[in-house]
Amino acid sequence: MAIFSNLSEKLNHAFSKIINRGKLTSLEIKDAMREVKMALLEADVNYLVVKKFISDVSEKALGDEVLKSLTPAQQVIKIVRDELIALMGSNNQKLEISPKPPTIIMMCGLQGAGKTTMCGKLAVHLKKNGKKPLLVACDIYRPAAINQLQVVGKQANATVFEKGTINPVKIAKEGVEFAKKQGYDTVIIDTAGRLHIDEELMKELEEIKEAVSPTEILLTVDAMIGQDSVTTAEEFNKRLEISGVILTKLDGDTRGGAALSIKAITGKPIKFCGVGEKLGDLEPFHPDRIAGRILGMGDVLTLIEKAQEAVSEEQARELEKKFRQNKFDFEDYLVQMENLKKMGNINDIIGMIPGLGAKLKGMPKIDEKQLERQKAIIQSMTPYERKNPEVIKASRRKRIAEGSGTGIQDVNQLLKQLEKSKEMMKQIKNKKGFGF
Repeated sequence: MAIFSNLSEKLNHAFSKIINRGKLTSLEIKDAMREVKMALLEADVNYLVVKKFISDVSEKALGDEVLKSLTPAQQVIKIVRDELIALMGSNNQKLEISPKPPTIIMMCGLQGAGKTTMCGKLAVHLKKNGKKPLLVACDIYRPAAINQLQVVGKQANATVFEKGTINPVKIAKEGVEFAKKQGYDTVIIDTAGRLHIDEELMKELEEIKEAVSPTEILLTVDAMIGQDSVTTAEEFNKRLEISGVILTKLDGDTRGGAALSIKAITGKPIKFCGVGEKLGDLEPFHPDRIAGRILGMGDVLTLIEKAQEAVSEEQARELEKKFRQNKFDFEDYLVQMENLKKMGNINDIIGMIPGLGAKLKGMPKIDEKQLERQKAIIQSMTPYERKNPEVIKASRRKRIAEGSGTGIQDVNQLLKQLEKSKEMMKQIKNKKGFGF
């Protein structure tokens, strides 16, 4: 399921009616804007946000520059893209770093939004960027909350400071002092949540804020609950003056109401988004890249970043060499499957390739279980067979199918796929400018 797939599909449907027109009338633009408006409202974007967005886009789209343009549809789509970017905050807002360590990040949010797990994800992100984070357990009410943070901390290879169920304000202060003495440059405070916003919760959060003077107050909200997440952000911002928002479960959000409304309503930027269940599944929120995905334009920069994390330079060079020599085999195929898995949801990855997501729209999604079956087939081959797939004849195919719990037809299909891949690489190699 691709991020914002429902919204993307409806917007692209609206633009498909004008894309091939040589000239556009004001009526045609107004009709397109009416469809865009309905798509945004159905995506659970705040009504006032939609009203202003359509007004701003329409004003620019109905200007002489567009109506007299030789490519009016492209001009309209560019205006929509620019306004979407502005709506979500123009550019990525990085974390503030305290001039005097440690940088203190106070995490808050309602129960069920994934705040404690997000503390671990943030720790992993900071460690990748050379930081030394300390997690502080200040949720003393929810059963097993401290234990959950310890488990997450262990997975993130980050230290957890906890003092049991004593006063959370005292724990926060002692955690910061511990960080200063032990040389931690970042403190992530996991505060208590509730099923709903109440006075007791807010008072405690205000006291922690006053006690430790956090550099950042980040609110974790569930992207999939749409307008409710925007309301939550409004309430927390009124009481705490949050510095930013982290959206969880963005990978499951097909609509986009929260992402497109929060900045406009609260004035606070979305700094990160959770795009999966693993601790590494955290991305900085880039409005321009998200707008590109929504409009089916792809997201090359995120794709490159994911590839760089999944594949080492040495691996990339070795793979290029094998492609050049047309020696790509099942050992390489297996490595690339693992690398692709590291990059995240395959259908999301495809959606990041400019033009490809739109071409595949309406076609069945790639079944990740099918990839697991292919992996089982390759792992049922001997090392010699993987290196020399041409030796895999009838008897070997039968043995491999039985060993992997699949059918001979599945084995045949995989062998054909490898041959097609090699043929495609051969064609690319023969073209001028071959390179990676």
